[in-house]
Amino acid sequence: MESVEHEDTKANAPSVIDRYYTRWYRADMKGKPCEDHCILQHSNRICVITLAETHPILQNGRTIKSINYQISNGCSRLENKVSGKSKRGGQFLTDFAPLCRITCTDETEYTIYSCIRGRLLEVNENILETPNLLLEKPSTEGYIAVILPKFEESKSITENLLNRDEFENIVSKRSSAQSQPS
Repeated sequence: MESVEHEDTKANAPSVIDRYYTRWYRADMKGKPCEDHCILQHSNRICVITLAETHPILQNGRTIKSINYQISNGCSRLENKVSGKSKRGGQFLTDFAPLCRITCTDETEYTIYSCIRGRLLEVNENILETPNLLLEKPSTEGYIAVILPKFEESKSITENLLNRDEFENIVSKRSSAQSQPS
């Protein structure tokens, strides 16, 4: 009897992400339909940039050909060097700063943006070696980058973002619009 109770609590326990992070979304990034980003904001201000479950990369069994953190000739997110307790030296990003470009095997290219202003703490180099992490575990091991907003901006960064209910509302409107005959 005890083991059944134990399994029940385990099944209903929130995931680490649901427990410690607030999910924020940016829908239709830069006007591109369905290119949705998810920002996981921890109570310590740190934000993890991931793909929203509705992003085209995660749809229709797509596979990833390459991930490139080289933004321009003079700017590579892989060259980001952060040091010390105050995280000095990290690249400063605006909310539309490109983080990486992901090319799928069908040659479709997607640019992933930071979505928030802040200092780049790290990019996920593991997805360079194992791109499938991005497809299989986009919210955990397949994250794109970690950003630390300025302390004084940490409350206001979510002003341009959608909470989960607002995002789900947009997604449901999108799918009902697609299912209606033209």
